Amino acid sequence: MKNILVVDDSALMRKVLCDIINSDKRFQVQDRAFNGLEALEMLCKNKYDAVVMDLNMPRMGGLELLKELQARKITAKILVVSSDAEKGAQITLDALELGALEFVQKPGSVSLNGGGAGDFKTNLLTALSGVLESGVTPVERPQPKTADKPQEVLRPKTADKPLEEPQPTIRKPDKPINVKGSKLVAIASSTGGPKALQSVIPKLPANLNAPVVVVQHMPEGFTASLAERLNYLSEISVKEAVEGDVLQSGVVYLARGGKHLNVVTKSGKSVIHYTDEPYREGVKPCANYMYESLTDSGYDQIVCVVMTGMGADGTKGIKYLKEKKEIYVIAQEASTCAVYGMPRSIVELGMANKIAPLMQLAQEITMNVGVK
Repeated sequence: MKNILVVDDSALMRKVLCDIINSDKRFQVQDRAFNGLEALEMLCKNKYDAVVMDLNMPRMGGLELLKELQARKITAKILVVSSDAEKGAQITLDALELGALEFVQKPGSVSLNGGGAGDFKTNLLTALSGVLESGVTPVERPQPKTADKPQEVLRPKTADKPLEEPQPTIRKPDKPINVKGSKLVAIASSTGGPKALQSVIPKLPANLNAPVVVVQHMPEGFTASLAERLNYLSEISVKEAVEGDVLQSGVVYLARGGKHLNVVTKSGKSVIHYTDEPYREGVKPCANYMYESLTDSGYDQIVCVVMTGMGADGTKGIKYLKEKKEIYVIAQEASTCAVYGMPRSIVELGMANKIAPLMQLAQEITMNVGVK
């Protein structure tokens, strides 16, 4: 059984978390902490397989705890249980940047006592399993952050000067690519994805010769904040995709949480369309829906990129898409994944044209679609 530390200032939430974790024979709650300060003392003395923690706590919150762990070089696999408010989304993204591996949306009191309790239990245990499977992900952050005002040090777009970091040298591809026709980049990511995307999207050039569609497994209310952060860090434009968006080259469209993103053709143009089918692969949005919808698109070649994540989302969709379209599949290399699940599924089926570490994914994308 895996030993878990639970950290939350709410006695009710601590009980709920402990009851859920102890209900699974794979896990047991070894210790409980009221805030980050208590948790830090425990982490200095004891070793836990994972930590499940809140962020907003008295004396020492979750972000401060993560910074202390970094400063003291204490490694811990951390799952954040976060609120769904706008501020909660921002602070959750900060926590993921500081080393938390995954998060679960905290239910409100009504949901906790009603039908939402079952969903929360499933989501928590699934996320905890993913965190326990995870390894260390070497992620290059676009710009270091200060403790209090991260937005002030994020590198904004500029109209007249490039990113401070040089773009990677474009090398020749491993196999000839179709230099003619229209192209689209379709990315799938899950556990560890928000942090990993910050090592990929900001490195894409603003004049990329293709639109980019991203399905990152996140609940509603969090994808807008992630898109805003990626947009601020990147030369290429990034937005949360909205219904009816016409896909344009040099724009990254992040799927909205809580809906399934599809690409459909209207009046000869490729357009974003959301559907509300049930969860698939245990997630919503699901990358399989996105890849399958591309079979009827007008693109001559689709570059599929499968990044860190638990499970196998994307595999069935890409397999189906391959029967209809010319595709080039890039899988993230195992040692750079927080969880080597989704890319491993692609690799084991022999569908990957290229296996590349995280830091080279932007280069591989740019090389295969070119610039305008």
